[in-house]
Amino acid sequence: MADDSVPLPFPNLKVPTWYYQINNIDRLKDEASTSFWKAVEEDEMAPYLRSISSDKADLISTLDKKNNETLEGFEKKLKDAEENQGDSEISETLREKAMYLCRIGDKERAMPALETALEKTAGLGARIDLVLAMVRVGLFASDTHLVTANITRANELIDSGGDWDRRNRLKVYRAIHHLSIRDFKEASDLLIDSLSTFTATELMEYEEFVALTVLAAGVGCDRKAIKAKILSSSEVTSTVTSIPQLQSMVESLYKSNYSQFFSSLAEVEQTYLLPNPILSTHARFYVREMRIKAYSQLLESYRSLTLERMAKSFGVSEYFIDKDLSKFIASGRLNCTIDKVDGVITTQKASNQNKSLIYEQVVKQGDILLSDIQKLHRVVG
Repeated sequence: MADDSVPLPFPNLKVPTWYYQINNIDRLKDEASTSFWKAVEEDEMAPYLRSISSDKADLISTLDKKNNETLEGFEKKLKDAEENQGDSEISETLREKAMYLCRIGDKERAMPALETALEKTAGLGARIDLVLAMVRVGLFASDTHLVTANITRANELIDSGGDWDRRNRLKVYRAIHHLSIRDFKEASDLLIDSLSTFTATELMEYEEFVALTVLAAGVGCDRKAIKAKILSSSEVTSTVTSIPQLQSMVESLYKSNYSQFFSSLAEVEQTYLLPNPILSTHARFYVREMRIKAYSQLLESYRSLTLERMAKSFGVSEYFIDKDLSKFIASGRLNCTIDKVDGVITTQKASNQNKSLIYEQVVKQGDILLSDIQKLHRVVG
């Protein structure tokens, strides 16, 4: 693991995703199971299998043997480095051992091994890579504290002189964390920033990265930004054939093709949100936010329109539109009213009186701030 090396993709972050799909998504169960067991065997993941209480005792025993042999090899190599070689060889062996523990999914031993390697490693680039490995262990184990603490550490190391490539990698790590805590705005900003510079293949493949970018932008960007940064992006259009549902969702929303949008949104929920353990807990929130965005966009174009016309635009029943809009109006998310007798939706524009009150409030707050600054100036002066 030289200082300029590409980080190894350990632990394999697809493994917990496949495990989640085996247990929660029936239509993906067989495919996920095949991929899961193949990866677990290839990466010799006995500690991980024990952590999920797997009943495959024979496989665990076989992999345990491989783990022990490999770790014994590292101990011999480390002893030789300490007795006959220098600090750089010791550091490299410690890093190799730590990455093997990451690979086999042994969080309990991987974290102290990574810390030991960090203490013995001089090069800034290699130190950043070790901290990013700690973030991956946190993502693998769904340990939010581990993720946030080590993103902060990586940020500090990069600010102290980290290179351009690692700075860009960290943006993608941060974006995944923001997706996990439902911050789609920050996630979309970071992912869009990384579209032309993506190298974090230790986290995901490029097509998966583009898919996450488009997904985050759906909620995180306004209509103008979706056009400029997603629909007009050469990076997105070059991979469009691999993300047809996502492309259709953002494009139909931008072009005001609402029935197509509703259909694509349902497909996106099934294809991208529910099968992903990081996103599945936010699926209802995501779908709700996208529906509000579409309703707001249509209502902004009219002072009033009938329930019948709006229902036809979205390809749903009047009953569904009435019920859905009423819910969002009651929670203050849509600024309109529904006349149940005439079946008419009226958009509430900000009145001149409201605008006047807002203006007065801004001026008043400005006067208070100016007064405080003058007092402070007198004290300092």
